Amino acid sequence: MQTPTNRAAQNWVLGITALASFMMALDAMIITTAFAAIRAEFGSPVETLQWTVNAFNLTFAVLLLTGAALGDRFGRRRMFAAGLALFVVASAACALAGNATALIAARALQGAGAALVMPLAMAILSGTFGRGERARALGIFSSITGCALIIGPAIGGFITEHFGWRWVFWINLPIGLITIALVLARLRESFGPSAALDIPGLALVALAALAWVWSLLRGNAVGWTSAEVMGTLMSGLVFTAGFALRELRAAAPMVPMRLFASRALASGMSASVLFYAAMYGVLFLLPQFLQTTLGFDAFGAGLRLLPWTATLFVTAPVAGAVVNRLGERPLVVTGLLMQAIGLGWIAEIVSPAVAYSALVAPLVLAGVGVSMAMPAAQNAILSSVAVAEMGKASGIFNMGRFLGGMFGIAALVASFSANGGAYSAAHFERGFAAAMSLAATLSLAGAIAGFFLPARRRTADAAATQDA
Repeated sequence: MQTPTNRAAQNWVLGITALASFMMALDAMIITTAFAAIRAEFGSPVETLQWTVNAFNLTFAVLLLTGAALGDRFGRRRMFAAGLALFVVASAACALAGNATALIAARALQGAGAALVMPLAMAILSGTFGRGERARALGIFSSITGCALIIGPAIGGFITEHFGWRWVFWINLPIGLITIALVLARLRESFGPSAALDIPGLALVALAALAWVWSLLRGNAVGWTSAEVMGTLMSGLVFTAGFALRELRAAAPMVPMRLFASRALASGMSASVLFYAAMYGVLFLLPQFLQTTLGFDAFGAGLRLLPWTATLFVTAPVAGAVVNRLGERPLVVTGLLMQAIGLGWIAEIVSPAVAYSALVAPLVLAGVGVSMAMPAAQNAILSSVAVAEMGKASGIFNMGRFLGGMFGIAALVASFSANGGAYSAAHFERGFAAAMSLAATLSLAGAIAGFFLPARRRTADAAATQDA
């Protein structure tokens, strides 16, 4: 797309893409404080409720790279508007859902819509601003998206408490319809290089992810050595191996496996998957603990997440500014050790009688830690590839982020179910403590993976060699 010289046109593009991204990010977070109300209305166990998040994460992760390819082939503005329309329709279906199954199916459709919107928002924005202005535009875009992540739980709690959980989804309709109208009125059409769609690769990665998560979901119910669980585990291995072989042989692979030969990318991805697994799992269970065990209402639970989520606003920009001086490894390792300590601290002190004030310090510690690790890990991944392949690397990072979140929720729910339940405050506390211990372990494993990131001097030397 030709870069517009009109400043007003550029501002419209920035505003529209940021609004769309804000809506997607808000929807991902706003539901977290509505889980207890949804569980109460549908009478669904926590094991079923996790699929309201995992269905979204699965379709978003596996369709993310396809969304970018569809925009390149059929028009970015056209597919961007189509993704928004699908998201709006799916939001209405979520609001009208009469049972958990219908809600899960509608959430999967939301994920598909978001998989069109998010990569195309970045592509449209990057194509509109020249090299000198792009960093500033992307910074504003990311800040607006980050605000949604911070305030989402509190907004979701307020809406749930005063209007009911269905309005968490109804709110998307006016925002989405206004955004679609602005897209059609203000954005230019643009195309990218036409690339073949890797349909077999998509099917294999989706089946692999579903098999792994299903085995985690069913292990406690039917036994970890049962034929069902062992069969799905073996299926997960087969589909994962099939996906890797497919990508190695494909002429235009969705995930070029050669990129993982880079130690920076392989270590950065491993650390990212692990810390996002811990973070998403905690984000699923913590608001329910605050409501079920400590007795806060939905809005109160959302506000009490701020010591954890608001650290992103303060810490991430600082970490992003110092990463070039310190290198990625110290920030990732130190940050994830802080998250592991914070979550382990919570696991040790939680009880039905624990005061919320006792949770503030470990929440801040964990939040500051992961906010340090996030930009550093992403920088390591994107800096490990040539400029021409940054789009692929970004897609791989985001796919790993959402699949990691999906596995983390499944693993923490499995730990929760094995050690407690949602039928009383005391039982919820026991399951929650076990899940927090697992989240701390995942964070520690992420710190170990981050230790294998190249030192700053070696990374800089490698970049200079690549540029030469």
